[in-house]
Amino acid sequence: MDFRQITMLQKIKSGMAQFQANHPKFPLFLKAVSKDALVEGTVIEVKITTPEGKEYCTNVKLKQDDIALFDSFKAMQG
Repeated sequence: MDFRQITMLQKIKSGMAQFQANHPKFPLFLKAVSKDALVEGTVIEVKITTPEGKEYCTNVKLKQDDIALFDSFKAMQG
């Protein structure tokens, strides 16, 4: 890993810490969901509303491959 990559990782880590400080309930929500809701067949829906009121919405139905990816992320966190 070169210096530029290390610097980028530090920026991401700092940004994540700031996000957690700005939105303390969101990481708790993700932690609760990850305990038992992320199973094959679960539907995750995301809705975005701009300040002007424009809405974007999508969803995904989790597959076994998705669960394996999430498990890999969990393993990376320790």
